[in-house]
Amino acid sequence: MILSPTIETALNKQVAMEAAASQKYLAMACWADVAGLQGCARFLYSHSDEERMHMLKLVHYISDAGGKAITPMVEQPVLDYENIIQLFEKAYSNELKVSAAIDELVEICVQNKDKQTANFLQWYLDEQHEEEVLYRNLLDRIRLIGLQDRGLYFIDKEVEDLYSQKQATEKKKSKGAE
Repeated sequence: MILSPTIETALNKQVAMEAAASQKYLAMACWADVAGLQGCARFLYSHSDEERMHMLKLVHYISDAGGKAITPMVEQPVLDYENIIQLFEKAYSNELKVSAAIDELVEICVQNKDKQTANFLQWYLDEQHEEEVLYRNLLDRIRLIGLQDRGLYFIDKEVEDLYSQKQATEKKKSKGAE
């Protein structure tokens, strides 16, 4: 299979979006680290790595399909947040944008009758659904806990617990794939 120029361009646009997402999560992790929220920082560092893997998966697909993957230039992400709620609102908003971009990419594939690439992108659709649910639930919990008194401590513990649960689930998935 050879990628059409339209599909190759659209996939490279998604590569750039995944690279930017990785950098955004890295900047968020650094902010959380400085704020003393190590559980949040671990979670966000992990998500930065995950977004980079999403980018690399696209890069390999483009190359395997006879296209040319383009290494994107990434804009400087936001470095400071008012509080952890604002940070996770921004993360959730970013996940919604990535989901919309993947939906658009699938639509381009359908319009161009590229069923193989549309099928490849199914994994991204499933992944984005999981990410949207994860961040929406995190925001709900953070708002429920609140920022007053020991709220930040409990938020950090809650995010760390979610991180541990996600790591355990990923480990089970990878063992099942072997």
